Amino acid sequence: QVQLVESGGGLVQAGGSLRLSCAASGRTFTWHHIGWFRQAPGKEREFVAAISWSGGRTNYADSVKGRFTISRDNAKNTVYLQMNSLKPEDTAVYYCAAVRTLSTVVPTSDGQYDYWGQGTQVTVSS
Repeated sequence: QVQLVESGGGLVQAGGSLRLSCAASGRTFTWHHIGWFRQAPGKEREFVAAISWSGGRTNYADSVKGRFTISRDNAKNTVYLQMNSLKPEDTAVYYCAAVRTLSTVVPTSDGQYDYWGQGTQVTVSS
């Protein structure tokens, strides 16, 4: 079992930056790919970014490529999502998720993740 806690959300103006953190506890963080997803009001949850357990592979949604960067520090059991050049359409609740696997494929579908955090609100004003 892995417990995930997101932090770092808040209110920011368009063009600003935020860094989200996903802290894991419980079972070892190793062998867990980590994904970030978001859900805006009235919309389905969507993939944002993901990183392999080693940190060597990453995936990004087209809508955030070049603006968001995912990284991890396994010594701190934490994954980060650096969000720059934020837009009002980035407003959503952001969730991190984990899946334990030996596969090198980093999943982008929420159905492939086993553990979820409670989410952190990000609001971007225009």
